[in-house]
Amino acid sequence: MQLSEQDTKLFYQLMWALQFYVNQKLKIHDIKCIDDYADSATDQKVKVRESLYENIELIDSFIQENPQNFSTENLAIISEWKKFIRGSFFIERLLNKYAVFMQEDKVYGVLGLSQSFDELTYNANLPLYVDTVLLPFKGKIIYDGLLEFRNIYFGGGIKRDLKETYIRARQNNRIIDSLEKPRLENQNKLEPKSLKNWKRELEDLACKAKKLKASIEHPAIYSPAFSLVKTSIEYAQLAVSDANDQEGLHKALQKVRRALNKSSTVLYYDEEY
Repeated sequence: MQLSEQDTKLFYQLMWALQFYVNQKLKIHDIKCIDDYADSATDQKVKVRESLYENIELIDSFIQENPQNFSTENLAIISEWKKFIRGSFFIERLLNKYAVFMQEDKVYGVLGLSQSFDELTYNANLPLYVDTVLLPFKGKIIYDGLLEFRNIYFGGGIKRDLKETYIRARQNNRIIDSLEKPRLENQNKLEPKSLKNWKRELEDLACKAKKLKASIEHPAIYSPAFSLVKTSIEYAQLAVSDANDQEGLHKALQKVRRALNKSSTVLYYDEEY
């Protein structure tokens, strides 16, 4: 849930150099060297940081001048920071690989820096509302080192909405974990070549399920139970043959629900239960 120690060190080396450059160009603070800037107070850095994002063209100037003689690879990292995303975000949950940040309908997977997010807060305290800036870094997303937490309590309705937004993004492969690589349209519709095709197994199950027939001598539960098996197989067959047929899938699922409800009704009136 965080960058490696080496990458974190590199990030701050690049960021402090860039911010020191901005400070010199805009004459914000009287600071003579990068080390002094790195050791300066947070409120001083905040002012320079704001000036950077308000004058983002200074990144191009920094790269052109390259006052610290950074490598081409490191200059490329800094150049990507022009894709920054600034604003307020919900931190909805903490996963092993990243923290889930949300801004409107966008869901981002964000890595921590010197501390992982589970060292900064607990899942029990989520969701949190924070102000920060998201940056690309070596194919991942990080924040720029400053998080401003807002002391806001969220009710159950907002929590449910955020959870639903996350689940939809996860299910449809819309969690953004990089600001550098382009995202293909309908990426979630692309079927992985290695995905197992279950059509044959489901056809075999459907043939076997046809033999399931209840007679009047059987317990009442047999008929709805067999119907539930058959409708479930039909639903699964449609899912693997055409997962994009939303209308058909909803209709098939309704048949499953009706069979389930009939089973529940039979069990409710069975005097043995």
